Amino acid sequence: MWIWLLYLVCAIAAGYQFTAFLAVLRHLLSREPRASSLPSVSILKPVHGRDPFFEQAIGSHTLIDYPNYEVLFAVNSPDNSAIPAVRALPGVSLYVSPHNPPNAKVGNLMELVRHARGEIYVVNDGDIRVPPDYLRRVTAPLSDPRIGLVTCLYRPVPLGLPATWEALGIATEFAPSTLVAPLVGINEFGLGSTLCFRAADLEAAGGFAPIADYLADDYQLARRLTRGLGKRACMSKLVVDTGIGYPSWRAVWRHQVRWARTIRVSRAEYAGLPVTHAGLWALLAALAGLWPLAATLAALRILTGFTAGFLLLRAPIAAALPLIPLWDLWAFAVWMAGLRGSEIVWRGHIMRLSPDGKLSPRP
Repeated sequence: MWIWLLYLVCAIAAGYQFTAFLAVLRHLLSREPRASSLPSVSILKPVHGRDPFFEQAIGSHTLIDYPNYEVLFAVNSPDNSAIPAVRALPGVSLYVSPHNPPNAKVGNLMELVRHARGEIYVVNDGDIRVPPDYLRRVTAPLSDPRIGLVTCLYRPVPLGLPATWEALGIATEFAPSTLVAPLVGINEFGLGSTLCFRAADLEAAGGFAPIADYLADDYQLARRLTRGLGKRACMSKLVVDTGIGYPSWRAVWRHQVRWARTIRVSRAEYAGLPVTHAGLWALLAALAGLWPLAATLAALRILTGFTAGFLLLRAPIAAALPLIPLWDLWAFAVWMAGLRGSEIVWRGHIMRLSPDGKLSPRP
């Protein structure tokens, strides 16, 4: 009986990988919209601290080819380590936020929106490096009034060996899974790498304050700007860079478990995520002597990961083909750890997650 169950799970896993492959191809072959106008833009950058990629990332925002934009930074305290690097940039504004909600990033955004003058807001994380045509490309889909949010994938730039391992997962698992959402009609997706939306839509959605208690602020904001306003999200063809660096393997594990627990409390689909770990099911099929099935599943997994990670994102780590199925074993262990527990380590603090995804300090 169990062998037929294994066949069934492997078939579902193979079906998912094929769907993800189609989603990647669809994105690769899609046409990119052109802007009908160039509205004024405010880039809102909440920053927490300074890492080795920080100067490159924030400096790229001063080199954007766009006629009318401003870059606004916010920090939570006047002694934040990011302040000297920000002040060294030409033509930017820096604010110290007085807001102190559970999600400090949203507290910074609440301050920035008070000073922003653009018709369009672009929010991205402090470690995001952008190309000169960034604003022209991410604002273009908003020419369509049915679009409420534009987001984009990101290319990991690892700083050290532990970060290289996580980069493999971002490029070969996270990226294709993200593209499955628009393929199957899910319209409420948004990534912290870029959230581009109209200032008027943010106001209609209630501003940033309603999401100040949530850890997954990007998901919560996307949900309010799309489903809440009867609009949809758009995945831009632009890919930005993000620097990732960890002092140890333990730090990578903590980050992955935090991510898993965030997904668990944000989306009901969490329970079914192991079906996406094709490498795990290929290993079990091989142990059961089902070598053709194992080889087929592993090949599908490698094809999807390579196409997304190397051909779409152009992340060099995705060329390490034998490691792609091995990542799934790690991902399954992270999924198991994320099944239980409500504590996470975030920005150096131990926080507690409620069942609906809200943050609170650990008692």
